Amino acid sequence: MSSSEHPLTGWTARNRGFAFICAITVLALALRLVGLGTRFAHWDEARVGYWILRYQETGVWNYYPPIHGPFFPQVNSILFELFGASDFVARLPVALVTGLVPLAAWLYRDHLSDSEMVAFAFFLAVNPVVLYYSRFMRYDVLLAAFMVFALGFYLRAQATGKARYLYAGTAALALGFTTKENAILYVLAWLGALVLLFDHRLLLSRNHDREWTETFVDTTKETGRGLLRFAPYIFVALVEFFVIIVYFYAPRANGTSGPGLWKAFGQPSMFGAVVAEATVGTWDKFTGQWVTSQGHAYLPFLRHFITVLEQGAIVVVLLSVVGFLAARYVDDRPRDLVSFAFYWGVVSILGYPLVTDIQAGWVTVHAIVPLMIPAAVGAGIIYRWGREAYEDDDRVGTTATIVISLVLVVLILFPATTVVYMHPQDPDTPSVFGGQRHNDIVQWGQPAAGIKSTMEKVQQVSKANEGGTDVLYYGYVDDQSNYVFYVPDESSNDGPPPAASGWYNRLPLPWYTEMANASVGSTLDNESLKTRQPPVVITRTSREGDVAKYLDGYRAYRHDLTLWGAPTTIYIKKSALRKANQAE
Repeated sequence: MSSSEHPLTGWTARNRGFAFICAITVLALALRLVGLGTRFAHWDEARVGYWILRYQETGVWNYYPPIHGPFFPQVNSILFELFGASDFVARLPVALVTGLVPLAAWLYRDHLSDSEMVAFAFFLAVNPVVLYYSRFMRYDVLLAAFMVFALGFYLRAQATGKARYLYAGTAALALGFTTKENAILYVLAWLGALVLLFDHRLLLSRNHDREWTETFVDTTKETGRGLLRFAPYIFVALVEFFVIIVYFYAPRANGTSGPGLWKAFGQPSMFGAVVAEATVGTWDKFTGQWVTSQGHAYLPFLRHFITVLEQGAIVVVLLSVVGFLAARYVDDRPRDLVSFAFYWGVVSILGYPLVTDIQAGWVTVHAIVPLMIPAAVGAGIIYRWGREAYEDDDRVGTTATIVISLVLVVLILFPATTVVYMHPQDPDTPSVFGGQRHNDIVQWGQPAAGIKSTMEKVQQVSKANEGGTDVLYYGYVDDQSNYVFYVPDESSNDGPPPAASGWYNRLPLPWYTEMANASVGSTLDNESLKTRQPPVVITRTSREGDVAKYLDGYRAYRHDLTLWGAPTTIYIKKSALRKANQAE
């Protein structure tokens, strides 16, 4: 280093790729944290958040596959205790982990160039679908982030032989398994991709005048030596995985019968039952959620999947094809990681429409993230073309590269800006080519815009109300003889699944009433409103005629509880609202 060179400047020059990745990570964190609590909760966020609050109150928790793994109940319950429950705090773990995931690109430095790692980090930071669901209390992006870290650490372990990368990768893998059942599909996709890579080796051997059997034996020996190198550490890694799984999945049984993690410390003989429930019991439920087909038509789900890719990941998809083809046919030999990730992504596109139970944009994350690796290679090719054109003073080539790059950036940033920040709960969004288009990135369980301010009023009057019911749902029986809104026993909602299906119709409102510690009840009898006039009455808008005549002195607020409908009217007593405002 010259005497005039600043130490920081010198370090940046020597580690330019890592410096760019760090800058992108700061950007990723900012994009996720700014306005994190402004969007009203989605149905999935609300039901999980509600049951976390009930878990805090009761101390009772058991794994229930339809709401997926224990990561949120165990982590968010601590955050709610420390900082209070809110939309911001509920989404904070996802925002932080996915905001830091661009750093994982540095773990791939043995397989990607600096420009490719920077492109990979950039895609992880700003892809519209990944960014939208990074600001969402849901597991899909969180799982993808943990798996990107896990694979990166394992690749570093392979390259360096250092056990610390094995342990870090195992911790990330175990945390991935605490999020969502399709963690097992990641492992299966990886194994399938490895089989295809092995087939590559066998095919390449023919081009070098070698028998495939010789290549088979050599590759097997090479793999065996690699595993043998880590033999002293694999057992420790397995114990690490086991401990993390047991801690998260072990039931909590405060004051109830049956095994419970904390109860076992007072009754050591119970530890066997706790471990069995956290492992074997969880595995039975775990595989039952994802191993079997969901029994729906395949093509509509595939069509929706591809539509979301077109709206939120078209750049990643196109560049991944360029990167895969270049790495396979242009380079001296196929690049294993690029082929591995491309196969992983393509299988995910074809497979997830089969195993998922609802059409949802978040599922595409599991294909988008692996395709980012070959896409980064495609972006690296464009970068090298532009740099070579600039160095050769080729103005046409330089200009063409700049134009292509700008078009690609616009195709990423425009939907990211509109869907994530301007229209995060709207059924339609502006198109980059002008006009409006149906917004398939946002899932239908997201309430339409405008309801947040009304629920803030509900929370205000609930907190100010002294005694009695704070929020009363007026329910009814629908055409299929199901209750809507009505729940005979509110305590049956303390844990999943609720005993009364009518509770689901209330979503996402229970999350907000529970945060306010509101006393909630329901009725099927509109005549009871003559005597029961709580601060808040909620019913379907179609039932306004049944209740409006009993609610003189209330103000009606009408909202859709889903993206496309479920019109609901929230009545707030004017005097209660004035009292709440005065109390503040």
